[in-house]
Amino acid sequence: MSRSMLSMSALALAAALACGGVAAQQNTRPTGTDPATAATTATPQLARGDRKFVEEAAVGGMTEIELGKLAQQKGANEQVKQFGAKLVEDHSKANDELKQIAQAKGVTVPAAPDKSHQKDIEKLSKLQGAEFDREFMAHMVSDHRKDVKQFEKASTSAKDSDIKAFAGKTLPTLQEHLKVAQSVNDSVKSIKR
Repeated sequence: MSRSMLSMSALALAAALACGGVAAQQNTRPTGTDPATAATTATPQLARGDRKFVEEAAVGGMTEIELGKLAQQKGANEQVKQFGAKLVEDHSKANDELKQIAQAKGVTVPAAPDKSHQKDIEKLSKLQGAEFDREFMAHMVSDHRKDVKQFEKASTSAKDSDIKAFAGKTLPTLQEHLKVAQSVNDSVKSIKR
């Protein structure tokens, strides 16, 4: 082989290796994509309505847990205390499941109740005895009516099948909470201080 052909062969080999190296780099991550964000682009995106449902359900669940604990501490009526314990148990379980679904979908759920829900917690925390029982149970009836509507809607119209299944699975528990809340509310609203 002549010297010039050897140089051209070496040059061609070097060019091929360089192109192969670029191609190998391009196969490891998309061009112009930061490796830290490459994983997030692969996670499934939720529709805006589904994402909103997840966030609101998580905040609502956290609020129910906090209010349930409050009912166990401040409630005068044994039914109120038992209902509080049931809220803590059921909403803790549902929120754990919801967090797992949200994480798989790339959604971060809020870590604490929002300002509006925090106001409800603070308002009720200032009450005692029969007054607490009446206000707490009235709030539970109102809140669970909203929850039932929200979960009914998500169980039929959520775009994501996991979100739809979660809403459908959780709905009967919320309906039972509403039924119990209405019954306990009827019994405590007539009790005087």
